[in-house]
Amino acid sequence: MTYIKSILICLAIGFPMFHYGKGNRKIAKREGYLIVAFGWLSLCYFGTLPYILAGQDINFFSGFFESTSGFTTTGATIFSDIEALPQSLLVWRSLTQWIGGMGIIVLTVALFPILGIGGVELFTAEAPGPTNQKIHPKIKEVAKRLWLIYFSLTVMVVVLLKYVGGMCFFDSFNHGLTTMATGGFSTKNSSLAHFNSPTIEYIVMLFMFIGGVNYTILYYLLKARFKKVLANEEFRFYSIIIFLIIIFGTTYLYSTTSVGIEPAFRYFAFQVISIITTTGYITADYTSWGMPTEMFFFMLLFVGGCAGSTSGGVKIIRHLVFFKNSLLEFKRILHPRAYVRLKIDGEIIRGSVIMHILVFLIFYLIIFVLGSLIMVFLIGDMSHPFLSSIGAVATCLGNVGPAIGALGPVDDFSELNHTAKVFLSFIMIVGRLELFTILVLFTTYFWKNS
Repeated sequence: MTYIKSILICLAIGFPMFHYGKGNRKIAKREGYLIVAFGWLSLCYFGTLPYILAGQDINFFSGFFESTSGFTTTGATIFSDIEALPQSLLVWRSLTQWIGGMGIIVLTVALFPILGIGGVELFTAEAPGPTNQKIHPKIKEVAKRLWLIYFSLTVMVVVLLKYVGGMCFFDSFNHGLTTMATGGFSTKNSSLAHFNSPTIEYIVMLFMFIGGVNYTILYYLLKARFKKVLANEEFRFYSIIIFLIIIFGTTYLYSTTSVGIEPAFRYFAFQVISIITTTGYITADYTSWGMPTEMFFFMLLFVGGCAGSTSGGVKIIRHLVFFKNSLLEFKRILHPRAYVRLKIDGEIIRGSVIMHILVFLIFYLIIFVLGSLIMVFLIGDMSHPFLSSIGAVATCLGNVGPAIGALGPVDDFSELNHTAKVFLSFIMIVGRLELFTILVLFTTYFWKNS
């Protein structure tokens, strides 16, 4: 009955808007940004209905936080006892992440011909990363191919978790949805640590890694175009970074704890892949491995997966461009008259793209710092307010899930006050839409006619 009421409310509001907006209309970039921004806000708002109507004594602010965390695939939760929730609500949590994983607007552009309007501007606003690779020149065909890959990989995860990992269908279905979405919502209080199964952990690790890969690369892989896959610098950098971190971390964990070599590798590898791909699943409490490890995982909150993936965060390609350009700057200093150009995948990166990335990184840092200061005032009565504040903002801005301090991997966000929940929900949306889609709305340039 909860979902029937939610559907009726959405239809009552949505049908008149659908009828009014139907027709041949051209969407420019400015309208695209507005539709994406308010579309996501509306999505998170109406996604709150099942939580409020489920009879679980969930207020609007908690429901809005959970809904936003789901659609933005952040994975932070306000539920202390997840296993006490009805299965229908657990499925809704998982579905919000699965829908949000690829981006609700990408799904919309595949259906936009019904309205008689184009959708390329929506796709640009939805995925404003620096990559410009396309699978197919028509945006509707791009959306269809992305969703076909996404759906197929999800089915594979569900099947493997059930028939190889030994999960029941309900658990495999929900974890399949949230794994490919790199979201991290689980049906268990202790996340995947509940199952205590190396087989399940290795399966999830593999698909979390895949979820963090650019879907263009996955398309090339399925088409057996291996040269294009191996030639992609972002994919190579993404793979090498994860490999090196896992080797270093496994050695450290094995030498500083009583954990055996295989569990040390599995625990550390799982958490590294989970954090970098912004999935947020937990199999071990990394905050219990010592302060150096806790700070290391905190820094991983700022990494992110590949552009064009379901992951959040800064994205690997931006780090790659930043570091390569920084190294080239030394060459420019030593050879001021030399013509030094930055190349990625053999192509020269325009100065405007480099500037866009540098501005993105600066704004990301500014939002993190200012957001952390605001959160200190909002949660000043919590234990470890400073660590909790910087952890909460970093994990919500990067759409990761677990943080540090009082909001660590074994904790939840239920103790936050209403204002803090709304503020972090806004941070999640800003991070999911990669800053500029939302921030541009607050500039005078956007609202000028010329």
